[in-house]
Amino acid sequence: MGKIKNKNEIDVCQTIEVHNEIIKKVRDKIPEERILNKLTELFKVIGDRTRMKILYTLSQVDEMCVCDLSYVLEKTPSAISHQLRVLRQTDLVKFRKDGKVVYYSLNDEHVKELLKVGYIHITEE
Repeated sequence: MGKIKNKNEIDVCQTIEVHNEIIKKVRDKIPEERILNKLTELFKVIGDRTRMKILYTLSQVDEMCVCDLSYVLEKTPSAISHQLRVLRQTDLVKFRKDGKVVYYSLNDEHVKELLKVGYIHITEE
């Protein structure tokens, strides 16, 4: 390998060398486009600060109504409802109605695990 002239060259191969066995192994494991699109959309939805706060809030309890969420997050019920709709469309939260009150909760343990793993990743030394 040639001598690196500057730090920007660290990320660039200094020679062309193809490793066919590695290429085949990873190509076979890349999800199909439909799955990649859904995964990309999932991370876009989670990437919003208010929606992330909603998810973390819901991860602390079994369920919460929109009014309580709006009080905790200091947003209007309308703003919270809008964000919950987006979270519901990507199957991150579910809801149930009890008369006129709508309660939300995380859709399943995978959502809680996703938050937990993300938190561990960004807070590790």
